[in-house]
Amino acid sequence: MNIQYEIYDKVLEGERLSPEEALLLFEEDLTTLGFLANEVRKRLHPESIATFVIDRNVNYTNVCVAGCKFCAFQRKVGSPEGYVLNKEEVLKKVQELVEWGGTTLLMQGGLNPDLPLKYYEELLSTIKAHFPQVQVHSFSAPEIVYLARIERLSIKEVLKRLKLAGLDSLPGGGAEILSKEVRSFLSPGKCTVEEWEEVHRSAHELGMTSTATMMFGHVEKPHHIVEHLDRIRRIQEETGGFTAFIPWTFKKGKTQLDTLEEAPSTYYLKVLAISRLYLDNFKNLQSSHVTQTMSVGTVGLHFGANDLGSVMIEENVISSTTYKVSIPRVEDMVEAIKSAGFVPAQRDTYYRIIKVFN
Repeated sequence: MNIQYEIYDKVLEGERLSPEEALLLFEEDLTTLGFLANEVRKRLHPESIATFVIDRNVNYTNVCVAGCKFCAFQRKVGSPEGYVLNKEEVLKKVQELVEWGGTTLLMQGGLNPDLPLKYYEELLSTIKAHFPQVQVHSFSAPEIVYLARIERLSIKEVLKRLKLAGLDSLPGGGAEILSKEVRSFLSPGKCTVEEWEEVHRSAHELGMTSTATMMFGHVEKPHHIVEHLDRIRRIQEETGGFTAFIPWTFKKGKTQLDTLEEAPSTYYLKVLAISRLYLDNFKNLQSSHVTQTMSVGTVGLHFGANDLGSVMIEENVISSTTYKVSIPRVEDMVEAIKSAGFVPAQRDTYYRIIKVFN
């Protein structure tokens, strides 16, 4: 029997795929992958609800020593364009989030050597004192590792202190591709693959959830993507702490990788579908309207995704490139999901449904 037919049968019967089988899927046609991923999505989410969250992405500083080749947002220490937001500025942004009906605060920034752990603790405690209802989903693994390094503390100790100050959960940012071969070229100044994993395992052990992400479409090969997916599937198997997987593509413009050709939307949909087929212990998969436009993002709902990301009040990182990010309103998100044939629903950070739009 052809090995591909064996894979199809395994998917339809709910059996786990091996890394070797996942790699073979890259050779398959997009229509078949979409069909299989959609079948898995229907099995996990038979009600055909597609969710979204209202959040705000606050970048508290753009000063960073990591020097990632794909980033147009970062500014060097001492740059006149560098900034750090104070507590009052952040509180104003959170107030606007609440007024919009938002539930999630996503804070991420650069690796800034001038910001001690105390800055983060005071920021978190102030936010929680004023807005206890807001779910603080903040600080990527590289930020946590960098804080541990400059404070000479363990990763778990940093997370304990941040949790005590008001941190609720962690985003999966800073993963890029969880392969040593790729990271040594792409982001050598960031945390290692093992450190990224330690941050998320430690957060899960402390009772916090997190998301897993992947930024692809640059220098990686298919086997690097499978390596990434296999690592996070293994972590999820042992901790159960990931709420969702969120893949998106590299966007060029003012980066050190501008000579590369960006991955087409067809490749994005292929990777999205393969992710859905391989990550059998992840309930939620997000489609990226931010990097793919809303029209492609909604197509992703037919390629395994059950979530369309967020109605973001603010986005700065991808917007720092020459790519024009279009931020939808709530009514735009609802209409887009309906037009794709799904029932729209607003969710919170933990993928609990807040409101269904009939």
